[in-house]
This record gives sequence, structure tokens and C-alpha cells, in this order.
Amino acid sequence: MASLADISVNLREEVEKTSRESKAHAVAVALLDFESGFRFSLAGNRWFHAASTIKVAVLLAIFRAPAEGRLRLGDSLHVRTRFSSAANGLPFRLDSDSDAMPELYHAIGRTVKISALAEGMIAASSNLATNLLLDLVGVEYARNVLRDAQVSGVELRRGVEDKTAHERGIDNQVTADGLLTLLCALRGNFLSNESREQAIRILLAQRFKSMIPAGLPAHATVAHKTGEISTACHDMGIVYLPERQPYIAVILTEFDPEKDGRHETVAAISEVIHRSLTGAERKAR
Repeated sequence: MASLADISVNLREEVEKTSRESKAHAVAVALLDFESGFRFSLAGNRWFHAASTIKVAVLLAIFRAPAEGRLRLGDSLHVRTRFSSAANGLPFRLDSDSDAMPELYHAIGRTVKISALAEGMIAASSNLATNLLLDLVGVEYARNVLRDAQVSGVELRRGVEDKTAHERGIDNQVTADGLLTLLCALRGNFLSNESREQAIRILLAQRFKSMIPAGLPAHATVAHKTGEISTACHDMGIVYLPERQPYIAVILTEFDPEKDGRHETVAAISEVIHRSLTGAERKAR
């Protein structure tokens, strides 16, 4: 097995080569291997639009809140589509056309359990579930949870689909190093054992598997969250392999809008990380 220093050099070279070949404007990678203690960061402090990776910050807040008596995960929440903009407080609405969980809109005017909304926010990346949960705990509380968990490099400033706020430059932003720290907090002792296990189960239920999981062998499982908008294409996750301890990988990319091959680029970097850590053979193309 190569030394950790050699792994770092080779990994950097391969990631940079993949980035060049994909014509990405920017790529950032952060990695922590619990088997060897190896840490790696490439452009780890560069800020990116968070897209849906910010939903993991909301998840951390939702699963921290029960320990502080703010809510119970079995409680129910009234479903609505009207929210207030972070820019000026004026109302805006979400619609099912821009949501990966349109079935949630059938519950408008009724109630849904907080735990079910948390799963919908992550597994289906529902924007409506996200805004309902963030409104429940509040942006300031969620930011305080990040601070208490010693997570920097994650700026949660608003809910999703808040176009007025976006036009005024009020966006959620993340760095690769920050998202790695966020996953470490979620996996570590910041949450109770029960909350941690439930949060990990939700991340394992992720429906979108064309990025980090696509670069891994079939026996790997990944607790992860994707994020994608016009220019950003991200994935962050905890990779479990039966033969070793897990590792955390965060891959953030920025491309021209609607550029083809974005998922494949993240998957290729995921494969490079896996090969670097395990010495596996390159996957056949």
C-alpha cells in the first residue's frame, strides 16, 4: 500500500486531471478516511452555491431540536406552500412542478409527521419539506446548531426557491471542508444515539445515486445528499464498505449551465477516491 503522502499526491493529480477533462469551472474535494486517518482537501475552502446540500444542515438542526425540547420527531406539522422571503418578508409559494416529491402537495391543508418530512427532504430532496422544517425551527436556530457543532464553511441563510432573496445575493453557500465537518458532526456525538441513527438511515435512503455511489463497487452503501442547480453539481456522503471502516467524501463542482457529463464527473472522482484508499483496480469503461 502506498504511503499517505503518496496517496495525497496521486489523488490530487487524478482529481485535477478529471476536472480539466470535464471542463469544470471549479472542483473541490474533501475526504476523511476513518480506516487510516487520512485527510485530504483540494480547494476545500472555496465557496460554492450549496444547492440541496444545505438540507443536511437543516437535518442536523431537526435532529438536535428534540434534545433541547423544541420538538418531537413524531409530532405532525401542517402542510402549506406559502413562505416569507428572507430578503423582505414578502410571501412566495412553492409549486409541485419544481419539487421532487409532488405527492407531498396532496397533503396541503393536512398534517404530516416531522420524521416523514425529514426523510422527504433528504431522500427525495423535497423543497417543500425543507421549507416547512426550516420554518419550524427557524434559520437562526439552525445557524446556532451549526455553530454549536463547530461547523464552519456552511452558510445557511434562507429556505429554498426564495427567488427574491437569490436576486439580492442572499444564498446558501458551502465549502467542501465545511460539508465534511457537517457530516462528521452528524455521525459523531453531537446528536443522541437515537437521533444519529435515524439521521443516517435517512441519508442511506437517498434516491439519487448517479454521483458518489456510481463510482463505487456494488457492495458499497452510501449515506449521502446530492445538490444540483444550473451551475452546481454536488454530492456528499459517508461511504460504507464491509471490509473496512467508512470514509466521508465531499465532491463539489461548478459548470456552465446545463453542461453534459456533470454527474459522470462526480462519479469519476468518487471512483478515484475509492481506488486511492483501497488500492482497487480501475473500473472498466
